Amino acid sequence: MAALQEKKTCSQRMEEFQRYCWNPDTGQMLGRTPFRWVLISLYYVGFYVVMTGLFALSIYTLMWTLDPYTPDYQDQLKSPGVTLRPDVYGEKSLEIFYNVSDNKTWTDLTYTLHKFLEDYSPAVQEANKNCSSEKYYFQESFEAPNHTKFSCKFTADMLQNCSGLTDPNFGFEEGKPCFIIKMNRIVKFLPSNSTVPPKVDCTFLEDPKDTPPLEVAYYPLNATFSLHYFPYYGKKAQPQYRNPLVAAKFLNVPKNTEVTIVCRILAEHVTFDNPHDPYEGKVEFKLKIQK
Repeated sequence: MAALQEKKTCSQRMEEFQRYCWNPDTGQMLGRTPFRWVLISLYYVGFYVVMTGLFALSIYTLMWTLDPYTPDYQDQLKSPGVTLRPDVYGEKSLEIFYNVSDNKTWTDLTYTLHKFLEDYSPAVQEANKNCSSEKYYFQESFEAPNHTKFSCKFTADMLQNCSGLTDPNFGFEEGKPCFIIKMNRIVKFLPSNSTVPPKVDCTFLEDPKDTPPLEVAYYPLNATFSLHYFPYYGKKAQPQYRNPLVAAKFLNVPKNTEVTIVCRILAEHVTFDNPHDPYEGKVEFKLKIQK
């Protein structure tokens, strides 16, 4: 008992530590002989080699089963979302408020549209095809250069009065603004089983008092996304693909009044009544034009 309570000096503790690091009597280093250190090192080297091989094999098997052109799981994307340009988000939703007589309140909005349409210039779309079939453009093989598939052109001039070419202010200066509606991409998605293309329809969510229904000029004039832009085969298969667009020019929005506008996509396989996703198949936004 007394031996257990015996206090060791600092020199004794240092001597014990030195003998632990190297014991000349037994030839042990850190509690093991060199032969045992070699054995345990070989064990861990073999262990991690086997683990690395199993991990590499599992990754190789996974990558071998994946199709680089098509996502394996698309069950969450049965109906496309819809986006709006220009997009200005308020506290809870899209809000576009501006003053006609103060160009500082709307120049950023027109800049956003010009920036967005840069990808729709003829130069960017030069490699794409001029399509006019108005039918689904199915491509079973990769006939385009670099093992890709062809994409149909959609250039900004197709938006006519909302292209920014004839009116660089997109109608904001006169209180008749243009907004661009885009339907998000889903690989191999077909909007309908028929030859009827998806169509954009914009209305007031609730008609303001003493105001007629919303008047809209659509561009292209038929307000549709042509079927030859579908199906989309993915970014790897169609690196030059550009979403088709529809521009809506609102002609009779009441001034100094906040209104809510909803633009829906009307198509057989597009739903817009999902309470859990407010942007599925439609886009809602608040608009106030002051004068």
